[in-house]
Amino acid sequence: MRVLHALDGRLPLWPLDPIPDRGPLLIEIYTTIAARAAGLRPGLSKLRAPDTLDQALAALGSGPHAPVARYDNHATDAMITAAWLRRHAGDRALWHPEGLTAELARTEGWTFGVP
Repeated sequence: MRVLHALDGRLPLWPLDPIPDRGPLLIEIYTTIAARAAGLRPGLSKLRAPDTLDQALAALGSGPHAPVARYDNHATDAMITAAWLRRHAGDRALWHPEGLTAELARTEGWTFGVP
């Protein structure tokens, strides 16, 4: 959240800001959604082992990963989330949920102190 505050509106963040016609866009995503879709149980979604990561990736329709220097939850969350996004990027309902108004999207981020 500190980084978002430091950006001070210079880079749009979806779903809080409108999607620009072009240029960079940050996207807020909860990695737990991808972890659950990969079959990981609540409380056990932080992977730190290569074989467990490959099992989760396979559940999302992806092949084995390329080895990384460290297996921490940041690296594995990123890989699982990327696999989930690859699989679900075209599902319009996920990106335009029923009932998501511009006002709701704008105020949702207030939870983290982002106006």
